[in-house]
Amino acid sequence: MAIRNPADLARELPPNRRLLGLDVGTKTIGLALSDLTRTIATPMETIRRTKFGKDADLLLAIIDKHEIAGLVIGLPVSMDGTEGPRAQSTRQFAENVLGRRDLPIAFWDERLSTAAVTRTLLEADASRKRRAEVVDKMAAAYILQGALDVMKRA
Repeated sequence: MAIRNPADLARELPPNRRLLGLDVGTKTIGLALSDLTRTIATPMETIRRTKFGKDADLLLAIIDKHEIAGLVIGLPVSMDGTEGPRAQSTRQFAENVLGRRDLPIAFWDERLSTAAVTRTLLEADASRKRRAEVVDKMAAAYILQGALDVMKRA
């Protein structure tokens, strides 16, 4: 499988299968799950990163458990639209996942996703501890929801 944009991904997926959204960070991977109609993204969990092999095994177990049809991975593009080391690292992560499982993957520009989620949590008066616990999986849901919205229009 190749890496594609969300609109192309939408045309290739089987019906009634979920997508998994990922916010890949250096220390954690936030996960979000779509519903079967691929309309709503829901924060799922946060994986504390260790080594790629262990991270990938856990991710593949989640993919199997929820019968995931494809992944939407947040791409940390710079504010000027260029791709720096974090974007390259995220692309490499996706390539490594593809090396373990043939799965459709789309990237989604995640600029400001964490900031938007943090602002929402601050407005909800969430404590610093609570924000730290949920920000990654909520950012994954924000990323996945953006892609789902584009996919519905495609």
